[in-house]
Amino acid sequence: MVKVLLDPSMYHPQLTVAQEVHKSAELGFRYIELSPRADFHEWHHYPKVDRHQIAEVKQAMRETGTRIWTFNPVFDWSSPDEEERQAQVRNWRRLLEIADALEVPMIAAELSGDPNRSRRSEAQFYRSIEELIPDFERYGIECTVEAHPYDFAETNERAVQIVRGVDRDWFNYEFCFPHSFHLAGGSPGRPGADLRSMLDYAGDRLKHLHMADVFDHTANVGNRYIVNPPGIDARVHQHNEIGNGEIDWDDAFAALREREYDGPVSVCVFGWEEDADAINRRMRERILSELGGE
Repeated sequence: MVKVLLDPSMYHPQLTVAQEVHKSAELGFRYIELSPRADFHEWHHYPKVDRHQIAEVKQAMRETGTRIWTFNPVFDWSSPDEEERQAQVRNWRRLLEIADALEVPMIAAELSGDPNRSRRSEAQFYRSIEELIPDFERYGIECTVEAHPYDFAETNERAVQIVRGVDRDWFNYEFCFPHSFHLAGGSPGRPGADLRSMLDYAGDRLKHLHMADVFDHTANVGNRYIVNPPGIDARVHQHNEIGNGEIDWDDAFAALREREYDGPVSVCVFGWEEDADAINRRMRERILSELGGE
C-alpha cells in the first residue's frame, strides 16, 4: 500500500510546522512531506530549527498520530562554486540531525547545480554525496532525488543514471509528475511525455512520487507560455490539482498499478491557497481510490 503524504506548502504562510501536523490530520493525512519554509529548512540556507521547535513538532505528532515522513529540502550540493558546495553539505548534515531527532525516515531532494555548467555540477554532486554517505548510513535515513527544472540534469533518463552511479540501496529516484514535460526532454518541436517509458526506465530505483497536474509547456509551438525577452534562460511549469492539466492520469495510475508501486506518494499542489483544504482532500481521495494505501 502506498503512503499518501501532504506537502503543506499552501499553509506555510499561516501555520507553524506543529500546526501543519494538526491541519494534515484534520484533512485525513497520516503522513507529511515538509517542503522548504524559512523557519525550518529554507532554500539553500542553514536549517533554522531549535530544540524547542523539535519538541513542539514531536508533541503534535503524538497528539494526532500524523508524522513527518519526508523532508523536501533544496540545498545546492552540486554548486560549481566549491565554497558554496561546502556550505550546502553543512546544511545537509544539520538537516539529517533534525530528521533523526524527529524520526523522519526519508529525505526527498533535488539535484540542483547549474544546467549551464552541468559537467562541473555533476562532479560536485558526487563529491557531496561521497562526503554525506557516512551521515546517511549512521542515521539510517533514505534519500530520493529528482531532476528539477533548471537542475544540472533535467531529464528522467539522466537523473536515473546519476542515481545508479551512487549505487546505494538507500539512494533512489523520485519521479515528479508536474515536471513530466521537462523530464521527457520536451521542446516546441518535440512535445508530450511518455510516462510509461519514463517509469519503466527508472525501474526498481523508483521509490517516491510527487503528484500534481501540469500543462504541457511545449505544446502549440511553445506559445502556451510567453516569456520575455524571447529565449530567456528560464523554466515554466505548475503544480495543479489532478484534472487541471494535460497528464493522462488514467494511463499514469494504470502504469503504477501494473508495476505494483507501493512507495510514498506526495500531494504537492501549489498556488491554490483559496481552495487548499478541498483540493488536498480530493487529491488524497483520488490517489487512495486508484492505488490503495493509507
